Amino acid sequence: MVSSRAILAGSSLAALTLFHSGGALAQTTAPVTTLPSVEVDAPKQTQAPRRPKVRVAIDRRRSTSQARPQSEAPAAVEGQSQRLDSARQSILPPGGATTHTLTHQAIEALPQGSNASLDKVLLQFPGVTQDSAASGDLHVRNEHANLQYRINGVMLPDGVGAFGQILDTGIIGSLSLLTGALPAQYGQRTAGVLDITTKADAFNNTGVVGVYGGSNGTISTNVEYGGTVGQTQYFLSGRFLQNNLGIENPTPSVNAIHDRTNQEKGFLYLSTMIDPQSRLTFMSGVSNATFQIPNNPGQTPANTAFGVSNFDSSRLNEHQNEFNQFNVVSYQTSNGEFDTQTSFFNRTSLLHFYPDPIGDLVFNGVSSDVYRQSVVNGIQQDTSWRIGYAHTLRFGLSVSAERTLVNSGTTVLPLADPTDPTAGTIDAPFSVFDSNAKTGWLIGTYVQDEWKITNNLTLNAGLRFDQMVQFVDANQLSPRVSLTWKPFDGTTFHAGYARNFTPPSQVIASPVNLALVTPPGAPANTQTPEVGQNSPVLPERSHVFDVGVTQKIYAIPGLEVGADAYYKKARDLLDDGQFGAAYVLSGFNYDRGENVGVELKATYKSGNFSAYANLAWAKQIATNVVSNQYLFGADELAYIDGHYIYTDHAQMLSGSAGASYLWEGTRYSVSMVYGSGLRSGFANTDHLPGYTQVNLGLSHDFNIVAPNKPTTVRFDVVNVFDTIYQIRDGSGIGVFAPQFGPRRGFYVGMSQRF
Repeated sequence: MVSSRAILAGSSLAALTLFHSGGALAQTTAPVTTLPSVEVDAPKQTQAPRRPKVRVAIDRRRSTSQARPQSEAPAAVEGQSQRLDSARQSILPPGGATTHTLTHQAIEALPQGSNASLDKVLLQFPGVTQDSAASGDLHVRNEHANLQYRINGVMLPDGVGAFGQILDTGIIGSLSLLTGALPAQYGQRTAGVLDITTKADAFNNTGVVGVYGGSNGTISTNVEYGGTVGQTQYFLSGRFLQNNLGIENPTPSVNAIHDRTNQEKGFLYLSTMIDPQSRLTFMSGVSNATFQIPNNPGQTPANTAFGVSNFDSSRLNEHQNEFNQFNVVSYQTSNGEFDTQTSFFNRTSLLHFYPDPIGDLVFNGVSSDVYRQSVVNGIQQDTSWRIGYAHTLRFGLSVSAERTLVNSGTTVLPLADPTDPTAGTIDAPFSVFDSNAKTGWLIGTYVQDEWKITNNLTLNAGLRFDQMVQFVDANQLSPRVSLTWKPFDGTTFHAGYARNFTPPSQVIASPVNLALVTPPGAPANTQTPEVGQNSPVLPERSHVFDVGVTQKIYAIPGLEVGADAYYKKARDLLDDGQFGAAYVLSGFNYDRGENVGVELKATYKSGNFSAYANLAWAKQIATNVVSNQYLFGADELAYIDGHYIYTDHAQMLSGSAGASYLWEGTRYSVSMVYGSGLRSGFANTDHLPGYTQVNLGLSHDFNIVAPNKPTTVRFDVVNVFDTIYQIRDGSGIGVFAPQFGPRRGFYVGMSQRF
């Protein structure tokens, strides 16, 4: 991507970092009521009359499996597995947090269904804001990143990727977003918890194969299969995606230039019942992706490099490769009183940005080859202990070790006049190499009591301790408390407070060696920052208050409405941005930050018709940059130090809505996302215009092969009104280049169950 903006701190040394609501009640037993003793004479036992013996002829040639229905064993395993799934939910309930849930069926009812990427599905939740891939795809409650991903209760550690979605939407059985005052079992990333449960109906020895494609040269093929063998359930899936719009177009044109992507994803789930009360589960996922960086034609060259001063910006050749893999082994047991899950997790994440060696120098004055790697190993243990009727005690521990490597090979140009950066550069490129490796640790432990004060009132109170040993060593003891009250049938109130401790992503917090590009160690050059201050990135500490209510409207059966309000006060508020041509992120802190918002939601379901609508108002402001100050210009840094400014991802209004109707085997669906515009301009003092994007979907099941093996055909239209809107305009803090939303696209798909 090319921008005409001057680069103060590029992607090498200046940006050497990549990248249902209310509380669930525990299972309880009804209170015991003592009754007067009554003596009853036992009836006399009589022997049942003998039945005459009947001779039955048996064909001994039949196998045991023929004599006993084969479905008995899988059904027994399915029942045991479902019981343990329910027990796992009791280990990690949402407590007093705000919860929004989509089932696999609800996802399939959206336009594009499971062919949509995970971030596009998440935009249908309240308070989720759309952003560009370079800025993290989305934001929950105006937070930048700070989103925790869990799969079957196990937290997936941060990766280093910028664009690739490691999890395929097709593996999801249900998807819940937890926000607000989270209970004590949730640490580290606290803006929201994305809790993914894998498909539970995929173990019936069937599968699906499909193909999907259309505009922008899109072609996607997928296959999945699941079954049961003995005491073992398994499920595997794979998807290949190729298109010519891998990253948002920097221009409003229909077709992007140099924006091809190839992506492969795979997922494996294995679960074996050890006995009726315990099971061993293995999950593994892999994602491998390549991205061309799209070009913005018509840019004016700013420098001469290697004798080249006239370069066509539409012919730049930057690209990025990303690889992610995770593995999880979990042992779960449930005996009615104790429910526990112990897991080992591993994640490997790689990113490599390849510049255009000459073109980047001509336009940006810097050419950076950036490599980032992260390998994480850890354990997580969570236990739920029911103590009588009123109390459920929960406690757990997580420990992870991460090894990161950040390399940057950068070519820069000397300044013609060190006292006047506008005087131009000298065609005398020289290279610098910076490398940083670190092994860091994250440790968290918690204890929490769920006290059922009455049948309608529940108190969750807990204490959490977190310790980080990374580029900065820090810790915090964090109290959490929430109340859930159900005064009437269909009415649920919740209120909570949480003290949070959020460590920065280690790879994004990796420091740079400014001496490599700062006099007297090097001549003044295109990478010499205006501000030579480089304080380390700190963990964020915050107080979060959240209140909300949901209400079923019995006068209109199937209608439920809800409202939620929150306030967050933070010290060392974490943020990050793209401060150079490379599509990698660099982290920094604001000394103080505030986040306030209100969310409204409504859902309706009647027969084959369902609909939803969400609207959120939010405001996040912050002041005084206290880490990685070199990323900013001197005037911008001084302004932020004296003013509260909007963070770049702060959007005042966001909304989503949709509906689905199944009529005579055909499903009609529509979805919409709205945004009032992200921040732009000097120190984020302006914002982009608002926009609305509407999508349509149509699908039908044909019984060509068999009634229980449908052939599904679908047709989707993305951005049906061909609305032209900008997500980013290339200005604002940590925003390097413009990105536009997708133009109208037509897509067709077919899948066959076998």
